[in-house]
Amino acid sequence: MTSATFSSDWKSREALVLAPWAMHGVDSAGRVHEEMPHPFRSPYQRDRDRIVHSAAFRRLAHKTQVFTGYPGDYHRSRLTHTLEVTSIARTLGRALALNEDLVETLALAHDIGHPPLGHAGEDTLAQRLHGAGGFNHNSQALRIMELLETRYPQFPGLNLSREVLESQATRQRSGQCLPPLLETQVVDAADSIAYDTHDADDAIELGLVALEELLEIPLVSEAAARTRDRYGTLVGVELRRAVLHELVEFQVAELVVKSLATLAALSIDSTAKVRAAFLGSSGSGSLRIVAHSPTVAAGKKQLETFLFQRVYRSDQVLAVRQITQEKLGRLFDWYCLHPVEMPAGYQHRAAQFGVPRSVADYLAGMSDRYLDWDYQRRLCGS
Repeated sequence: MTSATFSSDWKSREALVLAPWAMHGVDSAGRVHEEMPHPFRSPYQRDRDRIVHSAAFRRLAHKTQVFTGYPGDYHRSRLTHTLEVTSIARTLGRALALNEDLVETLALAHDIGHPPLGHAGEDTLAQRLHGAGGFNHNSQALRIMELLETRYPQFPGLNLSREVLESQATRQRSGQCLPPLLETQVVDAADSIAYDTHDADDAIELGLVALEELLEIPLVSEAAARTRDRYGTLVGVELRRAVLHELVEFQVAELVVKSLATLAALSIDSTAKVRAAFLGSSGSGSLRIVAHSPTVAAGKKQLETFLFQRVYRSDQVLAVRQITQEKLGRLFDWYCLHPVEMPAGYQHRAAQFGVPRSVADYLAGMSDRYLDWDYQRRLCGS
């Protein structure tokens, strides 16, 4: 088999299985730094592999999703959350005949900009960089993709396809971004489904809320009713797992049905029409084709409000959050006074971007456990 045969293989496969509204690899706008095409991998396959092999992706294994400092290994890390999002996104992508390689890339990359300690860490760095550009994990992901990961001698960053960079920029909700492709919309929806459901699961496991409280929320109680119809009476952990599984399954199925109906109703047959639909006919509105019905969206909002009030802002979580934020803040201040203690690459970039930004880059790349070790070493003399 010749290299020419390999070269055409992925193109033929995409032409066969992808819908006209999907982002086809042959239509990619390319990369910032031009590279020779790979003989048998599509551009988005290469992007996926570059993400998976990056240091930023590996570090997600030891970064907090929501619950910092709690004993046990049941609750999610940033990596396990990412893998769950990827699983849901691939299901949605395949059902909608989208480019699964691009979907997978976007899902695997969507949280690589998160610092240690979850949103507590993000808020701390944002406070420290107030007036100096701020800090946002979506912007940081782009910074990693385009600058901080130095795995290739011929260019900075990972040199990902422009569609991947565009998608990540879209997550910042910037008005200057192109309207999101369906692959981007799928990943956003999968992320929402994953963290709503799995944060609830982790909160119950850690004793922050009871399943009975969750069952008072209409979206969850309806999932429980369908579970009882299917399996009969369940209690305890069996009930919890069955209900949460049904909650994911229902939301995914509803998205597929509604999205396909919207595609048909709008006669969408290209990525250009996907983008035009998002902008709206007047140019001022917006329409996400991959979106829940108003009823389901309202139910999700109730669940998210419950999680915010009873979990994310609970006294127990906030007490831990304050301790971890003080650690990260003190370490940030220490490195600003001692920038020569950072690795050489961060020292070099400090001359261009300023010491605070480079300190934030360095700390954001740490895992929770490395941050704790470095704090002990730098500020506790151990």
